[in-house]
Amino acid sequence: MDTLTGTRPPVTVAARRGRPALLAIGLAVLIALGSAVHLAQGTANLDALDVLRLAFGGGTDDAAAVLVESRLPRLLAALVVGVALGVAGAVLQSVSRNALASPDTLAVNAGAHLAVVAVAAFGVSLPLLGAAGVAFAGGLGAAVLVLVLSGTGGTGIVRLVLAGTAIALAMMSVTRVLLLLFSQETRGLFAWGEGSLSQNGLGGVGTLGPVVGVAMVALLGMARRLDLIYLGDDHARTLGVHVGRIRSAAIVLAVLLAAAAVTLVGPIGFVGLAAPALVRLLASVVPSLHRHAALIPFSAAMGAALLLGADVVLRALFTAQKALEVPTGVVTTILGAVFLMVLARTVRISATAAEPPAAGARGGVSATRYRVLLGVLVLVTVGVVVGATLLGDAKLLLGDVVNWVSGHAGPIVTGVLENRVPRVVAALLAGAALALGGALTQAVARNPLAEPGMIGVVGGAGLGAVAVITLVSGVGFWAQAGFAGLGAALAMVVVFALAARGGFASERLVLIGFGVHAASQALVTLLITLSDPWNETKALTWLGGSTYGRTFEHLVPMALMLLLVVPVLIRMRGELDLLSLDDETPRVLGVPVARSRLLLLVCAVLLTGAAVAGVGVITFVGLVAPHAARAIVGRRHARVLPVAALLGGILVCAADTIGRTVLAPGQLPAGLMTAIIGVPYFVWLLYRHRTGAGRFPA
Repeated sequence: MDTLTGTRPPVTVAARRGRPALLAIGLAVLIALGSAVHLAQGTANLDALDVLRLAFGGGTDDAAAVLVESRLPRLLAALVVGVALGVAGAVLQSVSRNALASPDTLAVNAGAHLAVVAVAAFGVSLPLLGAAGVAFAGGLGAAVLVLVLSGTGGTGIVRLVLAGTAIALAMMSVTRVLLLLFSQETRGLFAWGEGSLSQNGLGGVGTLGPVVGVAMVALLGMARRLDLIYLGDDHARTLGVHVGRIRSAAIVLAVLLAAAAVTLVGPIGFVGLAAPALVRLLASVVPSLHRHAALIPFSAAMGAALLLGADVVLRALFTAQKALEVPTGVVTTILGAVFLMVLARTVRISATAAEPPAAGARGGVSATRYRVLLGVLVLVTVGVVVGATLLGDAKLLLGDVVNWVSGHAGPIVTGVLENRVPRVVAALLAGAALALGGALTQAVARNPLAEPGMIGVVGGAGLGAVAVITLVSGVGFWAQAGFAGLGAALAMVVVFALAARGGFASERLVLIGFGVHAASQALVTLLITLSDPWNETKALTWLGGSTYGRTFEHLVPMALMLLLVVPVLIRMRGELDLLSLDDETPRVLGVPVARSRLLLLVCAVLLTGAAVAGVGVITFVGLVAPHAARAIVGRRHARVLPVAALLGGILVCAADTIGRTVLAPGQLPAGLMTAIIGVPYFVWLLYRHRTGAGRFPA
């Protein structure tokens, strides 16, 4: 700084041009030091001095074998996969013009995992594809689906994250059910879902390393055209770029990179998001990083550094032997989730008013028609409850139920109904609670595609329950329910505390919630991996959502939460209508926006946490039921809430009945059946909004 004028001298052109070189040297040194430390870590008695002797031609044959067969393949796998994910994330962010696009948020990892698990579960032989081809097909299909449904306009950050998160949630739900139903055929694939760098020799790296290199070179050859596409489609077309072909080719190459990484080490989370995002953040101080000729190689180096660093940290925190059992992707997902939440706090939130969640729904129905519709739904609910009571592995008659109620039933009928009726009531209460929680979340977030599972509450509840299942032997229902509620409460505190800036804006809430959900899932995998193998089935059963073994005392938490929250919703139904419009209207009318939004979100969390504690993780009810209710009765929440509660109860009750009847005496988790129903509806809903029948907030 000039001591006379107090001004800072301008940065010279030469100094600015030297910054990329300094960054490259810094990353190279970081990777070199990390590699040296990495080679010195392991279970064998081989320290840094032994590695150094081997490098200069000394050392024993045993030491050389350990280095070549174990440590060097793991190191090279970390470098190859880090490069692949860094480049894939950078390209996906460019073609979608969205800083949050990655193999994670575009469901590439979830699609690849589902494809591999499905092939193993059903014993399908695909000699022309192999493991790499199966992972590639699953990842490509998921990414294309998300991009088609969310669009590539660059302004819909929440739209892309919602689409990718929901599709990934659906695929993970189906994957978990397959893991549960085909436990023998899919053994080892649950932990594989988080990714592990463990290798058996150099064969995998030798096969897939060249694939990564060729794909990266091809993308570098497209760098100039990717620059133009990132600036805008019209601008690129004016300069002669065939936007559709280049975008399609870039997506295929990016997914090929991600699929190669998945095939080599399994799905590694968030490296593809964090690495290019960090490089783009550095573009403000390091010139030329915004150009793909520099962005791609620097993202590759950053990805390698991040993954290598995560593996070094993993093996430093755990013993060498224990680190072999812990998926490396657990560490990268937790670190990446923290990075995403920090990024979400700084992302610019649009001040434009969002479309209310009732967009596209009718303005309302007459009072008479509403009463008729409500009456019909009540009758349908009664019919579903009666059918659920009569159907199952043992079919009953209505007279059997009458005799049971009057105390004149035989021991067989009594035993069946004493086990079945609490399950039916549990499904009914859980469906109602999840539907009400979803309706509140959608209204407060002003987004028809939001639901409590997407703001981290379900993930937190799942983490709490799995923690007590895996850490405490012989734990009972009340302990599971209590820890699930505690996990949901902690997730709520984290999400709300971080999203409080700006009055709980929906965009920030969704992004932070996605980060909390991802971190929760990684910790669940860590707990199951490190615990007794028998706990995996118990945890997956709970995560799949089931009413099995429920008694009337187990229904108390859900009943209490409904009794506690429903009066609050009756009182705040008018404020809920106003909050679903925009921020200015309720503020002008004297509604304390931030406080009301927080109170309603707390109600949504309480309902969701109670339902998850009662029956486990059941997906999509909080999305489907409220949206269907608005389509039937319009936008007024005085009508939407009771209709949504009835629809939610009907959906879960019917799903549970089908799950325990179709394969009787075997059973399918209720979560699978709701996912089967919910996923097609959600895809249609996304497509409807994508084509203009409704709008997202951008």
